[in-house]
Amino acid sequence: MTSANDQRSVFSVLRDIGQNLQDLVRSEVKLVKAETKAVAHSYVAPVKLLAAGGIILLYGGGLLLLSLVHGLSAVMPLWASYLAVGAVLSIAGGIVLGMGRSRLPVVEIQEEVKKLTKAVAN
Repeated sequence: MTSANDQRSVFSVLRDIGQNLQDLVRSEVKLVKAETKAVAHSYVAPVKLLAAGGIILLYGGGLLLLSLVHGLSAVMPLWASYLAVGAVLSIAGGIVLGMGRSRLPVVEIQEEVKKLTKAVAN
């Protein structure tokens, strides 16, 4: 024979299953947060170096352009040298921006949200 304490009601079992599922989901979320934080932390130093290198590169490029302008001033007025270099850079920048824009994938934000919502619901 089984005593009343040994038997649990179906409601009690379902409540415990629900609580266990909540605990499991919370633990998984904590784990994902910890893993994401660890991965993000490993990128901090390289990103700082990339930013510093980019800034130095911008200054170096600016000085090279300045020297180009002053070199051209030997064959044309200084103002025309600045105008010529600025025009060439503007045209090149516009072309590169257009190429980059055309290669961007079109993303439908609402469709992505719907997909994520369905994935979370399942």
